Amino acid sequence: MHSYIDFMTIGASVGGLRVGDMLVQLAFFIILLALLKKFAWGPLMNKMQEREEYVAGEIEAAEKSRLEAEKASKDAAAQLNQVREEAQKLIEDAKAAGAKQEQDIVEAARKEADRLILAAQADIQNEKEKALQALQDKVASLSVLIASKVIEKEISAQDQEKLINDYIKEVGEER
Repeated sequence: MHSYIDFMTIGASVGGLRVGDMLVQLAFFIILLALLKKFAWGPLMNKMQEREEYVAGEIEAAEKSRLEAEKASKDAAAQLNQVREEAQKLIEDAKAAGAKQEQDIVEAARKEADRLILAAQADIQNEKEKALQALQDKVASLSVLIASKVIEKEISAQDQEKLINDYIKEVGEER
């Protein structure tokens, strides 16, 4: 038995390398590697692949979000510019409406002033006509008075009429 053990041992001294032990350990190591590959390395590689895909998806989603944010920012800037333009247009329209209203008010005031001037002129004309009528009435009463005095002197009707007409002409020329 000793010879079998000697055969299996490399080196003649105590503690030398034993080929049988080495082969058994090599077999267990290969089995261990096969088990590690099947139960540890494969799932680990699958997890690493999943993680790589997850990270790539997250990077892609982040890039997509960044692009959407840039687009939203550009849209917001465009809308802001549009709102500014609309506000400027409203301000300009309000200014134009104010200027038109101012012109309308001035025009209405002018028309009212013209109307008041015409009304005043019409009132003046009416007062003038009333004054003339009053003057003519006064002239008529004075004519009657003159006529009564002339009658006292016994003037003919033609002379009396001539005196009245002359007096009326005289008063009319003074106006």
